[in-house]
Amino acid sequence: MNFNHPTAKPVVLCADDYGIAPGVGCGIRALATAGRLSATSCMTVFAEWCDEASRLADATDRIDVGLHLTLTDHAPLGAMPRLAPGGRLPALGRLIRLAHLRQLDRDEVAGEIARQLDAFETAVGRPPAFVDGHQHVHVLPVVREAVLALFADRLDRRRTWLRSCAEPPARILRRRVDAARALAVSTLAGPLHRDAVRTGIAGNRGFAGVTSFRPGRSVAADFAAYLDHTGPRPLVMCHPGEPDDLLTARDPVVGQRATELAYLGSDGFAELLEDRRLVLARGPAWGV
Repeated sequence: MNFNHPTAKPVVLCADDYGIAPGVGCGIRALATAGRLSATSCMTVFAEWCDEASRLADATDRIDVGLHLTLTDHAPLGAMPRLAPGGRLPALGRLIRLAHLRQLDRDEVAGEIARQLDAFETAVGRPPAFVDGHQHVHVLPVVREAVLALFADRLDRRRTWLRSCAEPPARILRRRVDAARALAVSTLAGPLHRDAVRTGIAGNRGFAGVTSFRPGRSVAADFAAYLDHTGPRPLVMCHPGEPDDLLTARDPVVGQRATELAYLGSDGFAELLEDRRLVLARGPAWGV
């Protein structure tokens, strides 16, 4: 890959879900070491988080390490009697309904977000390079307001950027990769994107990687489509990892992670980047 090509365009390739299971962490670290990632987004709600963070320490100077806010499916770090009365956060569909009906307790949500940020900073030793959400929860009503308040009150906008999931519909349709799902995510993300632009919070301008992890999916074809149609400051998310028993217990996406891991580490992916004259870069390449 010719990373010094004068016309190379920077793109952030972000591996989501670091911390969900040791196998995912192992795969992400391997790609980071090989220069095949430029960011990873960390879940801090699991008991293994501090150990996983320590294993990532060598990569923090090479890639952006961000906070992957988690408000679905797993146990929160603190008591949430309204959203997680039994000690487990709701499924995404229920969270979306509660958010749009304005039935989320903003103080409760903000408190859990603060705890997850505390856990990140304690383990990593610095603020996150960026903030986003597991299953894109950061774009939802009430949640997005708490995220914006975090930038107003605690995070330094010169050091931390915010992931935007908004994307022009025409670009999504040109990719022809799970377009209905990608359009839904982008529609939900629009208000947060506009508020971030209005308030001067830096972030990507161009978002790809939404997938249903459908059977028979061609990972190579999907990534080619993502990288053929990018925005001016693009980010592509991915979900690589090595399957293990803990991942199987915690998440339905297992085998596809191994497929993405193999492809992103392959010569084929390197050739795709070179052919498209793209260079994997951290958020500061955009001028964050």
